[in-house]
Amino acid sequence: MSTSEPETAGKPKATREKRGVPGGLWLRCDDCGETIFRKEAEGLMNVCPQCEYHMYLSAPARVKWVLDEGTFEEWDANLAPTDPLTFKDKKPYAERLKAEQARTGMRDAALTGAGMIRARRVAFGVTDSAFIMGSMGSVVGERLTRLIERATRENLPLIIISGSGGGARMHEGILSLMQMAKVSAALARYGQAGGLFISVLTNPTMGGVAASFASLGDLVFAEPKALIGFAGPRTIKATIRVELPAGFQTSEFLLEHGYIDRIVRRADLKSEIARAIDYCGK
Repeated sequence: MSTSEPETAGKPKATREKRGVPGGLWLRCDDCGETIFRKEAEGLMNVCPQCEYHMYLSAPARVKWVLDEGTFEEWDANLAPTDPLTFKDKKPYAERLKAEQARTGMRDAALTGAGMIRARRVAFGVTDSAFIMGSMGSVVGERLTRLIERATRENLPLIIISGSGGGARMHEGILSLMQMAKVSAALARYGQAGGLFISVLTNPTMGGVAASFASLGDLVFAEPKALIGFAGPRTIKATIRVELPAGFQTSEFLLEHGYIDRIVRRADLKSEIARAIDYCGK
């Protein structure tokens, strides 16, 4: 009887590749930690079905959900950022711009144009925190200014949804900082002409955006639990070394203290804007 080992002895055992769950099918709620099927979340406008936390929503998605289908007409789409200071931190600003444009599919952090909300024509702008935290570079400021000026000429209600966790974009220096004043001045002229500006604040709306156009609405709406302010709560606490009130800089706290006019759930925003336009006779 043979005692020799089988021919396969000592050879690596063939293994079948495991079929894992494809990436990107699920996302986790930043508030309650619930795992949500991405398709379900998209159908709910990225609102958590468990705790109703309003998660990140891109600028193109906000156009889809707020404006009537097929009515959006983009304005100034050809405007693209440059690198006037040849700025470099961890990598050159010019390279950063190309990477952000490839990743987000946007030229910069703002999308502007016109469309219909419940059959009411409006001038519409939205900033997107996915593009360098939605910071206010020259193109963002110029697009918003042109949007406001055209809304003034055409006597259109103006809606700007702010999703910007950054203020002035340091990569562009003073050219970025001046956008705060430029956009605010355009809004002053728009107000003098009798326009209606509805500002919608989302999570996060911070820095120079919060300190300029985002806080200048005739009506200021905010999504639930949105972080809104200039410096972040951790920075403030570290600076003044005082325990901050519970819920500090959330939309609920700011509503209680008169900074905003109303908290509006994402699913209700379209109807609330249309109702406000009608109420103000615009």
